Amino acid sequence: MPFASTILMVRPASFGFNDQTAANNSFQQKASFENIQSIVLEEFDTMVDMIRSSGIDVIVINDTPHPLKPDAIFPNNWFCTMDDGSVILFPMYAENRRIERRMDIVEQIKSKFSVSNVIDYSNHEDQKVFLESTGSMVMDHKNKIIYACISERTHPQLLIEFAKDNNYTVIQFTAKDRSGLPVYHTNVLMYIGNKFCVICEEVIEEADLERVLASLKKSGKQVISISYNQMLQFAGNMLQLQNKKEEPVLVMSRSAFNSLEEDQKQQLELFTQLLPVNINTIEIIGGGSARCMMAEIFLDKRLQ
Repeated sequence: MPFASTILMVRPASFGFNDQTAANNSFQQKASFENIQSIVLEEFDTMVDMIRSSGIDVIVINDTPHPLKPDAIFPNNWFCTMDDGSVILFPMYAENRRIERRMDIVEQIKSKFSVSNVIDYSNHEDQKVFLESTGSMVMDHKNKIIYACISERTHPQLLIEFAKDNNYTVIQFTAKDRSGLPVYHTNVLMYIGNKFCVICEEVIEEADLERVLASLKKSGKQVISISYNQMLQFAGNMLQLQNKKEEPVLVMSRSAFNSLEEDQKQQLELFTQLLPVNINTIEIIGGGSARCMMAEIFLDKRLQ
């Protein structure tokens, strides 16, 4: 840690608009046009090729056709890995997303990497307590701080429990869109890189903002602010990875990249290479972007 050189992605079998998640994800848009699945697969495959070409390992898992899983392309919400050898499973808000938790994927991870423990928080779904992994939590692994905006998908009690179990400090806050609704996931409004943070300050409650910014400053992060409209283009939904040359690469969508001003791009390029990928259809219909499609693998590879 803190930046992965291997990621896991799930190639979708039945991508589509998810009515259950749309209840509190204002980024989703219902769009009807022909060949959605083939367009999405082309976007997915091109993204994988581009990331691999940049020197980063990508494990591609095929989604199973049944049962239908419209959001399987976003695996970062149901599991994460930690550098202590843990694979951690999380409780999901939408019932039809809970079937994305596939133990065969966990077994594939265990076959390739050293896994010391599988920790499962998913039984909290019975109490309607949810925490959607690195969607709910933006983690500064170096400083062991979790930033999280509270919503139906991010329960404060479980957030604190997870942080305590993993020796992280929590900075929780309230963030709302212009309709007054909670921002559904923290990772659409902020991202923490090696020496920088991209953040939409506008959506964070004034009473909380000072505390968030003070923590980022204390951690030595240069704050790069994005506007509300840039957030809607997923400019907060990025992921920094490390290639085989140990160089930092920041993956984002083409729409996020295009929304950035030149000075914002220049600020980011002081710290990292930028890798924009075209996933426009996935973003519009799925309401998630590049970061949501990538699950980081922080585990040691098994000796062959």
